[in-house]
Amino acid sequence: MKPQILLASLLLAAASVVQAASAKWPIADLYVPPAPPGVNSAAVAAPKLDWVQRVKATNDRAQTVAASIKLVFDGDSITDFWQTKGKDVWAQHYAQFGAFDFGISGDRTQHVLWRLANGQIDNFKPTLIALMIGTNNLSVNTDAEIAEGVAAVVQDYRTRSPDAVVLLQAIFPRGQKADDPSRARIKAINETISKLHDGKKIIFTDFGDKFLNADGTMSPAIMPDFLHPSAKGYEIWADAIQPIIDQYLPPATPAALVK
Repeated sequence: MKPQILLASLLLAAASVVQAASAKWPIADLYVPPAPPGVNSAAVAAPKLDWVQRVKATNDRAQTVAASIKLVFDGDSITDFWQTKGKDVWAQHYAQFGAFDFGISGDRTQHVLWRLANGQIDNFKPTLIALMIGTNNLSVNTDAEIAEGVAAVVQDYRTRSPDAVVLLQAIFPRGQKADDPSRARIKAINETISKLHDGKKIIFTDFGDKFLNADGTMSPAIMPDFLHPSAKGYEIWADAIQPIIDQYLPPATPAALVK
């Protein structure tokens, strides 16, 4: 299939997914009141809504700073951990932009779509959206389904933030050895989603090889569990995307230098 036809097909499928997922399921409707005072909470039936409650708390916090946010990161635990393992690198590279991290551990493409449908980016006018998602879909979806899910997230962000540029980052390699079964799958998915790159509003970048040794193995110093970056890994990540960050978000001029 020609790249142009593949891209059109992928975007058409993504648009259908986004339309199907666009109806809000208000977070407020999912609220479960706590057990009454004096009642043993361990003996009261309740669903696990930790994830929904975190989404709500994150959205509430985001809305207090929405007007100042120019850079948004979104994804799963790999993105989420910018706030722990990568916090020093984040402070050095992104704090000046009032950047906001929406990543949540364990999330798949469908979870990001749900978050977007439930107000995550409302009132935001970001300049750049750094997105990486899909590795957690590997256990439950085919490669084609994952690529369609990623395209759906990109399409949804483009619809909700039409003035922003989406920096679509390739799914990181995982597994210690070069012949890990996930490597070939991730490569195939990345090749497909790379077709979303248009050089204008969607910028695709793949720097996964920067996390690997020459023989394709992965060092535990870079990814201790062969999935999540260490502090050093986050430095590698930040350095890899810095040229793109600089292109769309030039460093702020220190007030002392302004005449």
